[in-house]
Amino acid sequence: MVKYMNNNLSGFRQWNAARDAAAPKSRWGGILWWFILFLASWWLLSWWMAPSETKTTGPDTEYAPMVDLSSVPVHEIASENLTANVQGLRISDIELLNYAADAAQRDSTEPVTLLGSDGAFAEIGMTAGGTTAPTPETVWNYSNGVYTWKNSDNVQFTRSITTDGYVITVTDMIENNSGNDISVAPYANIVRANDMSSSAGVYTGAVAFVNSDLEHEDWSRVAKKSFAYSTTNGFVGFVDQYWETVIALDSVDQTMRVRAFGEMFQSDVTASGVQIASGDAATLTAHLYVGPRDNKILDVANQQIPGIDETVDYGWFWFFVQPILWLLNILNSVVKNYGLAIIVLTLLMRLAMWPLTRKSYVSMMAMQKMQPEMARIQKLYANDKARLQMEMLRLYQTHKTSPMSGCLPMLIQIPIFFALYKALLISVQMRSAHFLWISDLAAMDPYFILPILMGATMWLQQYLQTPSGNIDKNDVTAQTQKVMKWMPLIFTVMFAWMPAGLVLYWTVSNIFGIAQMYYIKRINK
Repeated sequence: MVKYMNNNLSGFRQWNAARDAAAPKSRWGGILWWFILFLASWWLLSWWMAPSETKTTGPDTEYAPMVDLSSVPVHEIASENLTANVQGLRISDIELLNYAADAAQRDSTEPVTLLGSDGAFAEIGMTAGGTTAPTPETVWNYSNGVYTWKNSDNVQFTRSITTDGYVITVTDMIENNSGNDISVAPYANIVRANDMSSSAGVYTGAVAFVNSDLEHEDWSRVAKKSFAYSTTNGFVGFVDQYWETVIALDSVDQTMRVRAFGEMFQSDVTASGVQIASGDAATLTAHLYVGPRDNKILDVANQQIPGIDETVDYGWFWFFVQPILWLLNILNSVVKNYGLAIIVLTLLMRLAMWPLTRKSYVSMMAMQKMQPEMARIQKLYANDKARLQMEMLRLYQTHKTSPMSGCLPMLIQIPIFFALYKALLISVQMRSAHFLWISDLAAMDPYFILPILMGATMWLQQYLQTPSGNIDKNDVTAQTQKVMKWMPLIFTVMFAWMPAGLVLYWTVSNIFGIAQMYYIKRINK
């Protein structure tokens, strides 16, 4: 899109010249419009990336105690997607077998581990009235994947843990043989450290699904104060750039809370108690999702944890991000490489915008033919702004062009650019996507080769669009041209730390744009 802004033959430049013809000449006046647009774009990006405001705050919660579990045996649960350690009421050290911990290492066999750092865990338990409930220190009897424990009141607790995809389901059956009525109330919590190092532009922190409404709180806000929500159902937990850990109870009248305790953060949920008459039984169910923020996987998990598919942060241009992700995945299934998929996507988008691009280039060449006449009008009516604008409008009508005709491709590419940027940041598949020397298309190019190529192609575009012949050095547009020559260098530095996939898109777009320019110039000679 920058090529249209750099274009010294564009309608923007001519409109700028007409506007400023009667005004005092300024070196920087010619680029004021560009500077404002640039700041507005980055302001929009910053606003787009900002987390949503919370609706509810509440009192502090009690921190899940760090108890002595040395006497509680550890059992492992495993499936084709994950393994996890179960120690009494707690689940930790969850390994995602299909994702490498180090995305940059092509042959890495060490999987991503969630809730595996010191003190991190998920705890699913219950409190009881009229009897005693199992605690984290309780030693259960284990046999064939089933945990049992009977308290002194002859109340039997039976626990089974199953996995489906990346959802771990904990089912507790409570059989009341005490001779008295009792009540049990389920609870669950997740304790972990923050991940403030996650990439900018993607929401990370606490998340809660409250009465069909998704609530976001980033790490810094949770570190300052606690938040509480009342809901009939939902889930609560934490999300990182690529992973999330959330927990849900299949119970009504829930209270959810999130808060920080020093270096650790806790999200928890409690539900109203269930009355169990003597001789009766009750079942409590909890679901723990520990896996990638992949929309396909979350769609499946949504059947057990309703609303979890809404946790993916598509941003303000969600209506572009989702189709782009869908198309990238389709192209990757064909070409078997996300780098090639980005290249094909870029070509498809350039071809889709061909009518507008062609119109822009034809308008640029018409502007070039109008240069002598425009210079004459600007000089002749330099002191009569109204007459100058009228004559310029008449000139545009004569040549059947418009001062705004060159901006349409730019306006279309702005949301596409931001959408692709977002898609690269949230796509788990991009995290480990390799292309040539690049080991992770979602991270910066470690050798800065692509940013340099992008800057070089941007400079070439600017050079090819520079009008031939002599230009008055005192003209505002001439001053603008001098400043615009620095744009390739400025954008090279800016893009050096952006995702390599995004830089690849821009570079290929520049190359294809150069080819289009040559073709249009050739057929319009």
